[in-house]
This record gives sequence, C-alpha cells and structure tokens, in this order.
Amino acid sequence: MPQDALSIQNVSHNFGAFHALKNVSLTVPRGSFTALLGVNGAGKTTLFSLITRLYDNTSGRIEVAGHDLRREPGAALARLGVVFQSRSLDADLTVAQNLDYHAALHGITRRETRDRATEVMALVGLSDKLGVRVSALSGGQQRRAEIARALIHRPEILLLDEATVGLDVKSRAEVVALTRNLTRQGVSALWATHIMDEIRPEDGLVILHKGQVLASGRTDEVTKGDDLTRTFLRLTGEDA
Repeated sequence: MPQDALSIQNVSHNFGAFHALKNVSLTVPRGSFTALLGVNGAGKTTLFSLITRLYDNTSGRIEVAGHDLRREPGAALARLGVVFQSRSLDADLTVAQNLDYHAALHGITRRETRDRATEVMALVGLSDKLGVRVSALSGGQQRRAEIARALIHRPEILLLDEATVGLDVKSRAEVVALTRNLTRQGVSALWATHIMDEIRPEDGLVILHKGQVLASGRTDEVTKGDDLTRTFLRLTGEDA
C-alpha cells in the first residue's frame, strides 16, 4: 500500500502566457490533515482542477493512492472525494436525492446507497436531515452534507477547496473539526485555505504562492516556533 494518499511531482500549468503553477510538488500522507495555504490567486483551485481532471496535467505526475491520474484515471478518481469552493448540491432536491445521484455515478446500487447514506450522514452529524430539501439547510449544514456526498463512495482522500468560505464562526469551526475527525478515522484530507487559524502546529502544511511551493512540512517545523502569519508574510515577501 502506498505511503501517501496523494503525491504530486513537478506539476506545472499555464493559461496562455500566464504560469498558474510552476513545478509544484507535494504529498499528503495517509490519515493526515494537510493544509494548502495561499491567498486568492495562489493556484490552489488550479491545482485542485488538475487533481480532479477538470484540467489535464501535461507535465509532472499526480498519483492518488498510488494510481497514476493519467494512466489510471478511473482508479485514481474513485479514491478521491471533493468539496469544491462553490456550492454544488442541487438545492431543489432532498439530501437523500443528492446522495442517490452521486452514488449512481459511482455505480453503487440503490440498496447499498441507502446503507451508505445513513452511514455518511451520521459521520457528519446530520442523521435527521436525509429527507430535508437542501435549500432548507443552513450554510454549515449544506457544507456538511457536501462532505457526506464526497464520502458516499468511500474515498481514501478528501480535497476541500476553501470549504469554510461564507460560513459563520461556529459553522466554520464545526466543518474544520469534522474534517479533522475524519482523518482520525483514516481518511486523508488536503485542506485548501487562506485562513491561518484553521491550521494547527501538528498539521501538514504546504505554502503555495504565485503558483510555487515556498515551503512544506509539519507546520511547527515550517514556522520554527514562530507565528504562522509572520512566517507566511516573510516567505511570500508580503511584509516588505
């Protein structure tokens, strides 16, 4: 079994003359919470788009749970769960109907979907919301329902792109805590954010700035005991 849930090696991506990503390498160890820290425009969403094959990676190598994304796209994507920054549940359907549709895309039978839906809704603390229309849920509940949907096919790693954007303080803390709890149960997570206080000293950390990785490792090793905000500003040159 591969040591890393996600391995990215020497990946670049251009939009015409604009270099969105420049020779990016990072790993997400199994069962870890790894933060991908960067301001808007750093390249986080572009990187996620490559990992999910919304864009084709023409340079470097991306492996999901040991499966090369270009050579084995089906096997790689089957081990990947994604929560995008923009809301993606159908608000006119119930949570159960959204889960049914996503499960069907993964070839999960209707009978098995019922059991899995009960399982993932319990994991995200929404057991009583299966029959509720998505539009009736709060913003934080919708985010947790999206995480449930991302878990329905039992992926090995979750990608979460600015998953707390637009949430109040309480809901934001709940979503971060939920994701950390999932990693303790064996699911790996790559957590893209620009919010420093969502990151703990023991977390994995990748600092992405203007398409380049400036630092990676355990957060307390990257900061060397200093404040994360000061470390980030020093590395990116924003404190000049």
